[in-house]
Amino acid sequence: MPRSDETGLDRRAVVAELLRDPADTPGGELLVVTGLGSTTYDAGAAGDRAENFYLWGAMGGAAMIGLGVALAQPTRRVLVLTGDGEALMGMGALSTIAARAPANLSIAVMDNGQFAETGHQPSHTSLGTDLAAVAAACGWKTTLTATTMAQVTTLRPRLRREVLFAVVKISPADVPRFLPPRDAAALSVRFRAALGIAAD
Repeated sequence: MPRSDETGLDRRAVVAELLRDPADTPGGELLVVTGLGSTTYDAGAAGDRAENFYLWGAMGGAAMIGLGVALAQPTRRVLVLTGDGEALMGMGALSTIAARAPANLSIAVMDNGQFAETGHQPSHTSLGTDLAAVAAACGWKTTLTATTMAQVTTLRPRLRREVLFAVVKISPADVPRFLPPRDAAALSVRFRAALGIAAD
């Protein structure tokens, strides 16, 4: 059952809601780039799809990969789904994306205030860093922070139709890992196929 108390929202429920009905997206199926770790597990648990590009490494790279996809596929909507730890590691990407201003890219950060993959150490967002404010200072026109499932439900269509940087406050509680495909070459081939790009 989703929680919206002081510990934050249930991450698995949040991601399932954000990725629900991926075909309900202008330009075709929603393209999703996930960050290293938990957001990859969450997206896979919500439904493994060829249009999901999972990062199993390159922490801090999800936003820039999402930018590359958005620029290469300007008629498709791209959602970067990542965590606070990864967003903190790649903060320069927020300035670059704001400067390029692709009309088809949004970012949703699952913020649990910790570096979950390396031992649950407190992240900077639990020590005062406001990623939505950082994105706004980098030039993003629309940023917001969601703390309730009602806000997440409202956020879902906006991420598919606006240029938006959103932070969702989630619980730091562990959830069972769901491991989607891990073969990077195979993931690349199937993602390209989903975009109608022939294999080399």
